[in-house]
Amino acid sequence: MFATSASLVLQSNSLLHHPTEARQSITTRSPEYTRDPDTPFLSRFGSLAQVTDSDSGPSEPKAAGGAQSKAGGWWTMETKQPSPPPPPLLQQLRRRKWVVPLLACFFISSLLISAFVFSSSSPFFAASSLSRQALLLLSFSQIPSPGGDEPHFVESKLRLPPPSGASARPVPRLAYLISGSAGDGDSIRRTLRALYHPANQYVLHLDLEASAAERLELATVIRGDPVYTRFGNVRVVARANLVTYRGPTMVSNTLHAAAILLKEGGEWDWFINLSASDYPLITQDDLLYTLSSLPRDLNFIEHTSDIGWKEYHRARPLIIDPGLYSMHKTDLFWVTEKRSVPTAFKLFTGSAWMMLSHQFIEFCLWGWDNLPRTVLMYYANFLSSPEGYFHTVICNVPEFRNTTVNHDLHFISWDNPPKQHPHFLTLDDFTRMVDSNAPFARKFGRDDPVLDKIDEALLGRDRDGFVPSAWCDAMKTNTSDDPHYTVQTVTELRPGAGAQRLNALITDLLSADGFDEKHCI
Repeated sequence: MFATSASLVLQSNSLLHHPTEARQSITTRSPEYTRDPDTPFLSRFGSLAQVTDSDSGPSEPKAAGGAQSKAGGWWTMETKQPSPPPPPLLQQLRRRKWVVPLLACFFISSLLISAFVFSSSSPFFAASSLSRQALLLLSFSQIPSPGGDEPHFVESKLRLPPPSGASARPVPRLAYLISGSAGDGDSIRRTLRALYHPANQYVLHLDLEASAAERLELATVIRGDPVYTRFGNVRVVARANLVTYRGPTMVSNTLHAAAILLKEGGEWDWFINLSASDYPLITQDDLLYTLSSLPRDLNFIEHTSDIGWKEYHRARPLIIDPGLYSMHKTDLFWVTEKRSVPTAFKLFTGSAWMMLSHQFIEFCLWGWDNLPRTVLMYYANFLSSPEGYFHTVICNVPEFRNTTVNHDLHFISWDNPPKQHPHFLTLDDFTRMVDSNAPFARKFGRDDPVLDKIDEALLGRDRDGFVPSAWCDAMKTNTSDDPHYTVQTVTELRPGAGAQRLNALITDLLSADGFDEKHCI
């Protein structure tokens, strides 16, 4: 009985799914109906039919009109050409419908795992992925746990490649920030003239203490100069910042200029921050020639972890800089509470003037391990934060701490004991400036006679002219309409005595005893 019921269910399903076969196969419960050989309905199925007893199996073929019956049994009448039964494997799959999805999932999972393993181990895929990345991707590496029991995962830092074409470029390119305040417009223009080279990039900033008319005049002069307009490498910050040297606003302004240079300044190798009170002691040909033989990842930044008296006078006190939220410059004010020295990172201090690599500037702005932002928030309440922020960041990052050169490339004359600012340089300091072999000096008064002495004796330029160099001659003989033609054709620099002095300074710095062991100490 159970076999008969199962046969009925299977054949019923077959009829439901195959309506064509339903017209060729009739299963009925009434034996009296199938016994009548003269039934017109049965005559439509042909003259010969096969009668199958669902209990006893198929019988011999008989005439449709002489079909046998079985009392109370099941009778099936089929045509001469019955449809073949499905293969045994297909029957099993129909009964076990979960097998097909399982096999599909297994196949797809195998493909995904194989693709992941292949792309991770293939240099071709790795290089292609890196070249197409628009955002920094974080990878995870498995390392043994301190106890050696189970592994844990740590965020690995992404090593940024050097700027495109930097390694193949024989002469480096520099990016300058020249900043000033009220009354510094003329000083900024004079410093820019002494520093200018078509291959470099420049950002000029007059803070909010300067009047709108003074900032507009500076922008108008730059826009009207045919050389600056021709090469398009001088930018004036239109939305000025309020800057106080002793507060964090100077750091914020430096990061602002660096962001502009990264976005619009093209390819450059080092970033140099100067003020309107700075002035070069060598030509750009001297500087570029000397730097062309150096690794592009070096960072010239004076630093030390021996903060001494600064711990109690700068690190522990809490200050508020109104320049962060005010449109007018006012003095800092102190909070009565003190704070302890941080333990999440080690404090470093040094000069506020530096030459930083392109890679480190990118790290300070992007900060893929968040340290630059954390340190920046800490230094928001630190007295004289420009003398500590970049120093603390670079010396707390393993990728950059060994790239430091402990010098700010400046000649600065301090009072004894030191005050907040160095004293102004005069003609009496000229010999010491030259003997220092430094490429820059500060601090100069506006139009001090010592600047004329530097122009004449060290730079060889007129008061309003550019420093004589190879690019000047190339521009005079240039007949091309391409504004970058001059830069592209200047492949030979004219180093002079300034290059010899700077080379002596850098050689002494890099060859000092224990140089490799004296980074960030």
